[in-house]
Amino acid sequence: MSEQEKTFDVDKLLKNKLKNVSINTLENAIAKVVSELVGEDYKCTISEVKYTLFSGADFHVKIELTYNPNE
Repeated sequence: MSEQEKTFDVDKLLKNKLKNVSINTLENAIAKVVSELVGEDYKCTISEVKYTLFSGADFHVKIELTYNPNE
């Protein structure tokens, strides 16, 4: 097999492990990264999740600055 040719594990591609990750966990992780990058507290909301063939997912992500009137 030449360097140009690659083999794919079809079973691995078809078993979408993203379905096992909770949306809440993804939202919290994204919010944490954005908050660290920007230096302010942000929240994340994920909606319209559509899992795709070959272990992918399409979804809408909304990032908002959290507002705490006490600060």
